[in-house]
Amino acid sequence: MTMSIGRIIIFVFLLVSCYSEKSKDHDALVIPGADVVTPSVDSLTQQHIADSISFSSQHHYTKNYNFIVKADSMTLLKQQPEEVTSQREFPIDMTETVYDSITLRRGEVIVVAEIRIIPADTVDTVWVQVARDQETFGWIHESAMLKGVVPRDPISQFISFFSDRHILWTLIAVAAILVTYTLRLIRKKKAKIIHLNDIPSFYPTLLVLTLALAATVYSSIQLFEPEMWRHFYYHPTLNPLSVPPMLGVFLALVWLLPILGMATVEDVFHHMPFEEAVLYLAGLAAVCMVVYMVFSVSTLYFIGYALFVAYAYFSVSVFYRHRRLVFYCGKCGKALTQKGRCPHCGAINV
Repeated sequence: MTMSIGRIIIFVFLLVSCYSEKSKDHDALVIPGADVVTPSVDSLTQQHIADSISFSSQHHYTKNYNFIVKADSMTLLKQQPEEVTSQREFPIDMTETVYDSITLRRGEVIVVAEIRIIPADTVDTVWVQVARDQETFGWIHESAMLKGVVPRDPISQFISFFSDRHILWTLIAVAAILVTYTLRLIRKKKAKIIHLNDIPSFYPTLLVLTLALAATVYSSIQLFEPEMWRHFYYHPTLNPLSVPPMLGVFLALVWLLPILGMATVEDVFHHMPFEEAVLYLAGLAAVCMVVYMVFSVSTLYFIGYALFVAYAYFSVSVFYRHRRLVFYCGKCGKALTQKGRCPHCGAINV
């Protein structure tokens, strides 16, 4: 078992090494063909530099940052923002023919070419010029742009996908159906399930507790440090040592989950026949879904902290009160509650 866990840990560290950060400061990528060059420091005034740093710190992106269009379409104006502002009152109807426009489609990669502040604009003072290539570029309000794009980094795309309200409610509905069906099936077959009729392994309990803690920390970040999470969304990393402590704890827990997950699966199959193990793991997955939803939501209302302490005490105390093992079969390695004949292989253990 020790060797198996060792192999799992080595495998996970190999996965970590496969993801290389683009730079220490999370510099944005520049798409091929965009040919947008950042001016040298000598050509910029000190005020321009200060404004760029201030914008980047508040909006978490700047020139040369790459996005992918996630909306079905996104409309850009060819006119300069000052020209549009002086011609019409806001809000602007970009569909009218008086404006020359360009339409971008879902999946296209775009780069931020220019950012301009227009104080006279009562809708959004920030205008962004984005380019798909050297011939296709135009202006759009920042608020309209951010609704229709996602950062090019795959981690950002993953966060965006699971943050979508429609996706979230769909997942909750699917999870509720799966949980109900799985729990009814387990009850009908009188199969083992965590906390109620558990197997003599602490890995499932530790997995559920780690997931509950991760959900609690995640919601705490949303509650107390939303700007920190927004910056992470634009500049993601898998290294828990390169981010603030609170976010680092969350990333460490995220890395711990697949390690515990693989260890749990291996240990469950070590304790149970294949069919029973599959049913137990299905029940465990259902419990994990419920735990994640409960703690991620309850923490937003400050209830999750007390709930986590109570749940951790309940989980550990129930396991050690009823399910703790002290013996393993010397022949097949299966867990035993007492010495004597092994119910799995028939060997006598004294």
